[in-house]
Amino acid sequence: MWTFGQVYDTLGGRLGSAPALVHGDTVIDWAGYDRMTNALARAFMAAGAGPDSKVAHLMRNSPAYLLTTGAAFKARMVHVNVNYRYASAELHYILDNSDAHVVVFDAEFAAAMDEIRHELPQVKLWLQVGGTPPSWAGSFAAATEGPADPIGAEHRYGDLFFIYTGGTTGMPKGVMWEQGAIFTLLGGGAPVLFAEPPASLEAHVEAVMANPARRKALVLPPLMHGTGLLMGIYALALGGTVITQASRSFDAADALRLAAANRPDLAVIVGDAFARPILRAIEASGGALADGLSSLKVMISSGTMWSPEVKAGLLAHAPQMLCVDSYGSSEGLGYGTSVSTAAAPDAPTRFQHDPNTIVLDEDMRPIAPGSGKIGRIARTGLVPLGYWKDPEKSARTFVEIDGRRYTIPGDFASLEADGSIVLLGRGSQCINTGGEKVFPEEVEEALKTHPAVEDALVFGVPDETWGQAVTAVAETRAPVSEADLIAHVKASHAHYKAPKRVVLVEKVPRAPNGKPDYESARALAAGAGIRTAA
Repeated sequence: MWTFGQVYDTLGGRLGSAPALVHGDTVIDWAGYDRMTNALARAFMAAGAGPDSKVAHLMRNSPAYLLTTGAAFKARMVHVNVNYRYASAELHYILDNSDAHVVVFDAEFAAAMDEIRHELPQVKLWLQVGGTPPSWAGSFAAATEGPADPIGAEHRYGDLFFIYTGGTTGMPKGVMWEQGAIFTLLGGGAPVLFAEPPASLEAHVEAVMANPARRKALVLPPLMHGTGLLMGIYALALGGTVITQASRSFDAADALRLAAANRPDLAVIVGDAFARPILRAIEASGGALADGLSSLKVMISSGTMWSPEVKAGLLAHAPQMLCVDSYGSSEGLGYGTSVSTAAAPDAPTRFQHDPNTIVLDEDMRPIAPGSGKIGRIARTGLVPLGYWKDPEKSARTFVEIDGRRYTIPGDFASLEADGSIVLLGRGSQCINTGGEKVFPEEVEEALKTHPAVEDALVFGVPDETWGQAVTAVAETRAPVSEADLIAHVKASHAHYKAPKRVVLVEKVPRAPNGKPDYESARALAAGAGIRTAA
């Protein structure tokens, strides 16, 4: 299978004035994208970077992010995502651990880069996006205007692509993917979900050029995280368009107006943190903003659970749309998918999967469907090479079973009799209360079905009686009592799973990509007088 660099090289010069990147009111066409990525790649090379050099992306969503990624692909360099919420010490760790040779950063992070740059002698080129760069950095805009002859690199299936994890269980880890594997898992050039990919690069290019309705992807999460980035780079590989918001953070009403203006066929979100505000914005507008959903064929979410009642609310406004849960992680893609339609909008989330995904018991043996046992998800086939410079953690996550290599990221699940997966959550957050295991995601979803609850996070705190007490923080949109919320959970779940305490908060803490921030949630509970885990 081909790499993104091969595809971008082959398509870029043929798509002309077709839009490649739309950022608010800014549009970069494919001719411009091809020229600017060539120029950037040559700027990286002129500074001494070469194949396998790591290119760090410290940027919010903007055309600069995907221009930098495209340049890295073309020059056979390695994408490194950097979380822009990190403090200086964390930024230093990522840039040092990844062996970054090129760092492209937004102007707002110049002071942080200046603070740590002397400790990063391996960096060959610093490029600032926006503003006047300091003396030690170059101008990103100037670099895009430099010599732009095609690179002509000899691309390989194994050209690397890094996705650094969020560091929720220790320092961030760089997951090493082969570009060919990522491209194949995302569809291998197939223009729609579940379709057969083209047989050759030539056939792919012919199909793209013959298709008047190419992919238009509205990418709402940060590109620095896997969900948005992977959907974005694949949309470009289909000769399509990536649409991003110009606002610094997610704005649901603005996203709907942007969609109405640009008519995307795909929207990318991360669970309720994005879907619920979109639904609320439509409701608040009296339905006027629902036109933003009218062109969508698919709204896809990955990375966290997406509530059935929110899907049902969106499908009521956009019955033509498919709501797709794609179950994956930085350490593995394609574990399973769950599709909701207007025909059964509030059906429970059940992931359908192929034979490469299994659930393992404590003895690392497959669990039989319908047994009621809980185990860990594992996937074989196209999986990452491991964690960059961390063989010990690689050995724990990427395991050989019966001669096949599996990735086991730590998610727990059960298998229904029909073979579908019921996802329970990450084992590191599992609560042991009175000898019973409680998975936070299950209780969070139960709380969010209460009409007064906008969002919720659940975690355990030390308790003399229970060992750990199930505790929640909840963001509400209408008056409700703690007792009512606890009773609501008990009405549909075993009583031991219900929170012992629910703290009402103004805003449930989440990262920009919508993933839960349990550490901050515990701090909110502590502020309310609840003793939390260290």
